[in-house]
Amino acid sequence: MTHTWCLLSRKHSIENEKFLLQRRETLWHWIKTPSAVNKIKQLLKDKPEHVGLKVGVRTRGCNGLSYTLEYTKTKGDSDEEVVQDGVRVFIEKKAQLTLLGTEMDYVEDKLSSEFVFNNPNIKGTCGCGESFNI
Repeated sequence: MTHTWCLLSRKHSIENEKFLLQRRETLWHWIKTPSAVNKIKQLLKDKPEHVGLKVGVRTRGCNGLSYTLEYTKTKGDSDEEVVQDGVRVFIEKKAQLTLLGTEMDYVEDKLSSEFVFNNPNIKGTCGCGESFNI
């Protein structure tokens, strides 16, 4: 019995490692647009004590969840770090599955400028676009 458990445990461990590697590869491609990277660089330039941005989700709005962005001075123990072109973004643990495969963009037009999250996991959004559900 012990040997069987060890073999099953090892197989489970290998499958978990494959999943984590796939998840990290997906998260690695999380920031895609040069516009988002350039805007984050610009924002951090005036804040040398901060090492990057932290992205999360919070229960909020009429549809359940909304994104959060904040400056961070350190990487949290359970944060996933995504680095692209020298820009560091940390994804909070409870947001990691929600944000798998998400593209972060920065969009400017005559009336507004904002970070936009193109998230393939979203099942619905509210009318104003401020919250979403999965």
